[in-house]
Amino acid sequence: MMLEDEGLPVPQLIDPKEKLVLLVDDDENLLDLIDHVVRKEGFRTDRAMDGPETLRKVEALMPDLLLLDFMLPGMGGYEVLRELQARGNGSIPIIVITGRQLDRKAVEMVRMESNVKEFMTKPIRPAILTATIHSILKTRPPDINRAPGSMRGPMSGGIL
Repeated sequence: MMLEDEGLPVPQLIDPKEKLVLLVDDDENLLDLIDHVVRKEGFRTDRAMDGPETLRKVEALMPDLLLLDFMLPGMGGYEVLRELQARGNGSIPIIVITGRQLDRKAVEMVRMESNVKEFMTKPIRPAILTATIHSILKTRPPDINRAPGSMRGPMSGGIL
């Protein structure tokens, strides 16, 4: 497929139903909200609430992307992503999420990990989160049936 004006190939976007996103956070209420937002975009989801459960689910499910809270009980998010790399799962893209303010050096260190594609701080804007997931996974956002100029729908404000 070519763009008519530039003669450039148009990338084929994948249906989000074909992609599994593993949501990792120890706050069940936040997991519920993120799960709702991500599913509304058409993705399949699963959840984990700590590091060991995350590692088990990655091995069993081979998700296409992880939304990984950095502050987890026992085994923290950084240890989880390093363990994933050690186990040969370092190619799974990760969006790191944290509610804790980290200094610039710590953030840069995390961003340098090969599988970390984005670093976000809470509260998270659903529109930014879902746009980032679609961009990383090269998926097609759902059609939004609303009047032009309307501010209602998945891309309107709100924070998680």
